[in-house]
Amino acid sequence: SGLRRPALPREGESSAAAAGNSGKWIRLNVGGTVFLTTRQTLLKEQTSFLYRLCQQQDLHSDTDETGAYVIDRDPTYFGPILNYLRHGKLVYNKELAEEGVLEEAEFYNITPLIKLIKERIMERDCRANQVPPKHVYRVLQCQEEELTQMVSTMSDGWKFEQMVNIGSSYSYGTEDQAEFLCVVSKELHTCGAGLGMEQSHKTKQEEGPKEREDEEEEEGEKSLRE
Repeated sequence: SGLRRPALPREGESSAAAAGNSGKWIRLNVGGTVFLTTRQTLLKEQTSFLYRLCQQQDLHSDTDETGAYVIDRDPTYFGPILNYLRHGKLVYNKELAEEGVLEEAEFYNITPLIKLIKERIMERDCRANQVPPKHVYRVLQCQEEELTQMVSTMSDGWKFEQMVNIGSSYSYGTEDQAEFLCVVSKELHTCGAGLGMEQSHKTKQEEGPKEREDEEEEEGEKSLRE
């Protein structure tokens, strides 16, 4: 009839094992859990263990009865590794420890993923050590005609909080000028001792001229009284 019957597997060998991992699809038995992926996915990182596995470079990996490569590693953390090779993004469940994913990334020698996980760990540790924001307040005294200019020139994170009318202390001609106390605030975020010290030092530098002005005014008033 011109049709050939497919070759039967040898005794003791399954048809899946006979097919092996020579085609497009690759089976990996990681710690007893089987993952199915493409050869193209595993060839993404040329320096990785998985690349060498597909290319059979100096590796003598065992296979199970289905022909899947057997890898003695924790399958829990292999999912994020495989997904990174698939789409280039680090995605994992919240209950997984980043250190576990990092351990596997280092074992499989996937350099870009190792760098990415280390950055995630640093960000996580930074958030954990972050001190609640510290609020710095200033009280500024100004006249009614100076209010608009003062509010419009506030910058560098300072926010207007409150204004209190303290009456008319200054007179110009026949018109009384209302005087106000304005409260402004600024948040200081710290992440670690070094940054906190730097911001505190910066704040002292910002407040320094104002404090010296107040001291000079107090000394001037004291001299006038004497």
